[in-house]
Amino acid sequence: MKILKEIARVIVRTAIRLYFVVVYRVKVEGRENIPTNKTEPLIYCGNHRTYADPPLIVVTAKRHVRFLAKEELRKNPLFAFLGMVFDGIYVKRDSKDVSALKTTLKALKDGESIALFPEGTRNGMEKGEKAKDGAAFFAVRTGAKVIPVGISGGEKPFKKMYIKYGQPLDFSGRSKDELDQVTDEIMEKIVELTLPRGRR
Repeated sequence: MKILKEIARVIVRTAIRLYFVVVYRVKVEGRENIPTNKTEPLIYCGNHRTYADPPLIVVTAKRHVRFLAKEELRKNPLFAFLGMVFDGIYVKRDSKDVSALKTTLKALKDGESIALFPEGTRNGMEKGEKAKDGAAFFAVRTGAKVIPVGISGGEKPFKKMYIKYGQPLDFSGRSKDELDQVTDEIMEKIVELTLPRGRR
């Protein structure tokens, strides 16, 4: 079963990557910032605009990434399939989901990579919503480095899309009392990566 999943993962990842190259002419920048040690736990944090954001990170992150996603996505056959292939971690929104919390902590302690959107929902920043502190919590609790990700462009098919990976952020020396500040620092880096070069 594990071998079959790995084969499916390669096929699906290739298909998704081809889709982004053809439809959005996606350009990837900053992948050299991602640590090369495949056993080092990482937390990818990006801005969230559309349903295309998670698969875009999955196929460009250089690592097998497990996404934290809302439980409701399981009702969609496509997203349920992608969640199965890429070992998604489903979270019950607006509740203290202990099982998802334990699964994520174990994954990081085992040297895996996870990805999530601090905005908590699509276009959360534009809606004026406060960023969630989940990424900060996991970073402080496990010592895993945070890789900020900025996604821009591609508002319509065949309009170029950019995904930019920033330098790792290390919050291992911070305390749980600083989660809001750590979250703000992560969001500042994400926003910076979405700006055109002349405005960074």
